[in-house]
This record gives sequence, C-alpha cells and structure tokens, in this order.
Amino acid sequence: MTQILSGLAGNELAGFILVLARVTPLFIMAPLFSSAMIPVRVRGIVAVAIAIGLTPVALHGQHIPSEAVALGALIIEGLLVGLAFAFALSLLMAALESAGSLIDVTSGFSYGSLINPLTGENSAVISRFYSLFGTLVFLVIGGDAWTLRGLGRTFELVPLTAGPQLGSLVGGAENIFSTVFTAAIEIAAPVLIALLITDVAFGVVSRVVPQLNVFAVGFPTKVAVALLVTAASLPFISNWISGQLSTSVGAALGALHVA
Repeated sequence: MTQILSGLAGNELAGFILVLARVTPLFIMAPLFSSAMIPVRVRGIVAVAIAIGLTPVALHGQHIPSEAVALGALIIEGLLVGLAFAFALSLLMAALESAGSLIDVTSGFSYGSLINPLTGENSAVISRFYSLFGTLVFLVIGGDAWTLRGLGRTFELVPLTAGPQLGSLVGGAENIFSTVFTAAIEIAAPVLIALLITDVAFGVVSRVVPQLNVFAVGFPTKVAVALLVTAASLPFISNWISGQLSTSVGAALGALHVA
C-alpha cells in the first residue's frame, strides 16, 4: 500500500511539474497575466494555483515517466506548447500597441514618451492608452476565462506524455505574426485617414494664406482630431478585441498537433 501511494504521489508530482511548465508562459507573454503591474511573486503564486487545479484533469489516465531525461524532454515540450499558446494571445495586444504607435507618430504624440505600466517600457500617449483600454476590454469580455479554457483544451490536443508537432507550431506562429501589421492598420485606419485629411486641408490653407503659421496651428489641431476620432472609434476597437480574442485562441489551438 505504501509503495502504491508513493507511486501515485510521484506520478502526480511529475504531472504537476509538466502542467506548471505549460502554464508558466502565460505569465511571461499573455495579456493581463504577464502585466508588470502584477508583482512577480503574485504571478508565481497564481501560476502554481492554476497548475494545481489543472493537474488532475491533465493527468487523468496517464503515467508520467520517472526518468530524468524523459521528464526533462516532456518539460521542454510543455514549455513549447505554452509558449505557442501565449504567443498567439500576446499578438492581440501587440496589434493594439502598434496601432497606437502609428497614431502617435502621425499626430505628434510621440514627442512625449511615458512609461507604460503594463510593460514597464517607454510608450507614447495613444499607445499607452490603447494598451490600458485593451486590458480593460479583455477583463470585461472574460478574456481571462477564455485563456484558461483554451489552455485546458491544449491538454486534450497535446497530452502531457505527447509532444507537439514543431512544424505545425512554427507555421501557426508565422501565420499569426503576419497578421499583426494588418490588424494595426485596421485599428488605426479611422484616425490615420482623419489626420491625412487634416494635413491636406492645412496644405491647401498654407497655399491660400501663406501668412498663416501652419505649424503653430496645425499641431494642436492634429492632436484634437486624433483624440476625437480615437474616442469615436473605441466601440469599434472593443468589438475587434472581442472577435480577435476568440480568433487568437482558435488559431493557437489549431496550431497544436501531436507529433
């Protein structure tokens, strides 16, 4: 009886380590989970708690090898699966921040850089605002629950004792990454078009009234136009985030195949 209990404990401990390896990348790359506003110690505690909750489900009916080499290989494979899943979700915020950067450069907001509290890096006003707004929408639509359900689904597609197909992972990552710039253009398009029209209008005015200091008048006008159109486009961005979240989770799961 003691030997059976010892074997079960060893199998469950190994399973917990493999589950934790797959959960950890969420707290490095995924939206909200990897936020710099959350202390590292808190993120570690939450990661362990999620791994404890998922271990019985992920370990059901499986026997984890006790050899160090085999266990190490499974840990690396678990990290790859977690990284692929978290990478697909991280591009959701990357598209928002890229759209904000385009608007910042076009409108002139990039002259004043601030510290983004979510990433701890320098970012201009609109980029920082989009990052905070995206995180808020992510919470409101239950993005954290979507993420955890998607992560749980990965254990069905790629069990703990199986490895992912690397070609499928790389191909899926390339396809998802290739959509970032397109998504950024879609988000920033209303503001960019409005700023382009503003520039054209001031170009015409400068030809008609050459005495007018276009730079002195144009800069605050472009800032006002950028703020107004950005505010008007927020409902569109909310709907885009909601649809893109399900698309990102589906794309991440679609890239996972057992080798």
